Amino acid sequence: MFAVIKTGGKQYTVAEDQTLRLGKLAAKEGEIVTFPVMVLGGDKPSIGAPLVSGALVAAEIVGHERGDKVIAFKKRRRKNSRRKRGYRDDFTLVRITEILTDGKQPSKTAKPRPQKAKAPKAEGEEKPAATKAKAKAAKPKEKSKKK
Repeated sequence: MFAVIKTGGKQYTVAEDQTLRLGKLAAKEGEIVTFPVMVLGGDKPSIGAPLVSGALVAAEIVGHERGDKVIAFKKRRRKNSRRKRGYRDDFTLVRITEILTDGKQPSKTAKPRPQKAKAPKAEGEEKPAATKAKAKAAKPKEKSKKK
């Protein structure tokens, strides 16, 4: 199932467990925020006029970050006129936790993310940096004689 939400004057197509970079939201990390739904897709698609009644998208705030620096440089030739101005946008990283229909309310806390299992290491296996250091310690450098 997917949904189309509107926030910050823009529309986004979202699905569960998707991570988005939205315009800055006034919420702390770990909070759950909700967005109204404009279009619901999936088995039973529905289009809102302008919003789908009883539908919400719940998302967890992952963090706040800043975008890349954008530089606006203006130069008027032969007039010794140059203006350099730059800015960085503020963004909020959110993870979509639930797409709710039929007037359901979101859970108060975010569900835990599934942890990926790490591959087991072999017993004789070491880090490459450690083996290089041991090899260097074992062989002293020979000085070449030049005349």
